[in-house]
Formats: sequence, structure tokens, C-alpha cells
Amino acid sequence: MRAPYAFAAVLLFAGCSPTTPDLGAEITVPAQFGTIQAAVDAAREGATILVSPGVYKESVEVRTKALTIRGLQRGSVIIDGEVKRASGIVLSAPDVSVQNLTVRNHTENGVAVTRSQGFRISYVTASNNALHGVHATDAQHGVIEQSYASGSADSGFYVGQCKPCDVVVRGNVAERNAVGYEGVNASGRMFVLGNRFSDNRVGVTTNAEDATFVGNLVSDNAEALSPAQADGAFGLGFGIVGGTKNLVARNLITRNPGVGVALGSAEDLAPMDNRFFDNVITGNGQDVLYAASRRAPGRNNCFDRERCYDGVGDPLPRSSAPRGIPFNQVASPPLQPEMPDGPLPEMTPNVDKYVLPSHPAAAPTSAAVG
Repeated sequence: MRAPYAFAAVLLFAGCSPTTPDLGAEITVPAQFGTIQAAVDAAREGATILVSPGVYKESVEVRTKALTIRGLQRGSVIIDGEVKRASGIVLSAPDVSVQNLTVRNHTENGVAVTRSQGFRISYVTASNNALHGVHATDAQHGVIEQSYASGSADSGFYVGQCKPCDVVVRGNVAERNAVGYEGVNASGRMFVLGNRFSDNRVGVTTNAEDATFVGNLVSDNAEALSPAQADGAFGLGFGIVGGTKNLVARNLITRNPGVGVALGSAEDLAPMDNRFFDNVITGNGQDVLYAASRRAPGRNNCFDRERCYDGVGDPLPRSSAPRGIPFNQVASPPLQPEMPDGPLPEMTPNVDKYVLPSHPAAAPTSAAVG
């Protein structure tokens, strides 16, 4: 006689139990989960996490494949490290996308991509981070696009330790960083296209092999109100140190008060077979400096199919650099364009579409270049 009552109790208990939230194609923050990390931890492969405006004081680690984290308003969805958390977003899973949000005030990186395949960083603002704005290391088959970095005490955009990389850095803006773009051992299908690297201490540095730099504006890199690197470099537009077989074409490199383009040696690595075609390199303190050392003399570094540098060059001059300011005291960035509706462009680079940039006085001040 007690069984019906027990069965009814079971039904009653089941009816009152909390329901599992629907974690289908889209998850909302903070409506379904109070933090971005909680949503990431609960999400299934392939989900999109939509983040409403707010300041999220957290560090987000993504280990689930094919997630998309998308802010609903780029300048108002803010992951704030409060100068006490290491990185804003850390990607270590394949095929992850981060879109349309801001990461600021971290003691290391705004967005860190490590050992990830197929990553995509789109329309992200990274400001006032102690090392890098967007940092990709040992990562392949990715895109960093239409993003903005300022106040980085190392570099605004960094790609390193990949060969072949198959990475595209396109349509970004870096200003008021120690270095705008830094490529370290980033070789093979490495494309830096249509970016603006202006008003940093140094515009571009790389030691790459077989990388392509096309359609970039590299100008006015002598910004005192920016963080300084330990080596104190200042006033340099574009530097290749020990790099080989790189293509630098249709770039405007101007108004860098130290050197526009410098080619130098790195210990036993010599600059070799670098090609500079159809660039405008003008109005710099010294437009081109060839600085290969006796220990590693260069070979066949050619400009515009006529002028080639071989052997030993002049030493790099010592720069008289201002001291710099702390990363968290660099001016806040201006509002940046929202990610448009509709699909993003193909990840495969179209190098031919990138033309010589216009004069820097006419260049846009947002990531809408390229």
C-alpha cells in the first residue's frame, strides 16, 4: 500500500528539481551565466557565447574546441584585469574565435593564443596590458584582424615560434606601444597586410624567414608617452634582424625620426635574400640603414630591383630615447568600429588587394584600414 505514495513522491521531487539551462548554439552572459568563464566552462563544442555590455573582472581560459566569444558592443564589453590578473583571454583549444570586445589592464597579455590551431581574433581592442595586446605563440592557421592595440609594454601584436605559421595579421592598428608588431621566429606563410603601425616607439621588428609585409603604413614611431622596452629602441620604423627571404612591398614607411628601414644581423644570423619592392620610404631620419655585422654579413638584400646590399654594413646608431611611462598610464584608446553584421571575410589572405597606403595625414585613426 505504500508504493503509490512513494511513486508520487518521486514524481513530485522530479517536478521540483532545477532544470538544466539550454546550452545550445548560443549562450548569453550575464543572463544565463554571471561570468564569461562560467559560460565557457559550460559550453559545448561549437557554441557561441554572446556577452552583453559590462565590466567583467576575470581572466577567461578557453579549452573547448570551436567556441566563439562575441561581445555585443566592442567598447562596452570589457574584460578588466585590474592590473592583477595575467591575461584577459587565453586560447589553447582549436578553432576558437574572439570578437568585438575590449581587454585591458592585464599584467601580461590582452589575448593570449598558445598552441592553438585555426584561431581568429576580430575587432578586439587591447589596451594597457603589461606585455602584449594580442600574443600568439606556437599557434598556426589563424587570423588577427581589424583589431586595435595600445599601451603594450612589449608589442601591440606579437606572433612567434611557428613554422609554418599560416597566420594573417591584417587591417589592425597599433599605437602608443613599445613596438607595434613583433614577429619572433614566425616564418612560413606569415602575412602582415594593410595594418597601421604608427606612433609607437618602434613600428615593426622581425627575424622571420619567408614572411610577407604588404600595404602597411609605418610612420611617426617616436612616441614618448608609451612604455619602453628594456633595449630602449626608439624612432625606428621597420627592422629586420637576421631575417631571410622576406617580401616587403607596397608599404609607406615615413616620418620615423631614427631610421625608416634597418637590416641587421642577430648573433650568427645574417639578413639574406630580403626583397623590398614598390615601397615608399621617405622623410625618415635615415631612410635605409644596412647594419649587417662582420660576424654575420648579409647577402642579396634588394630594394626595387636595382639596389642590393651585401657583406658588412654600418652599425646601428644609439638612440636617444625618452624614458617612457608605465603601461597603465598610457592614454585610453578612442572608440573603435563595431564588427559588422554578416560573415567575416575568408581567412585566406588576398595579398594582391593591398595597395600602397595613402599619406599618414590622411590615414584613418581606427582599425578600419585594410
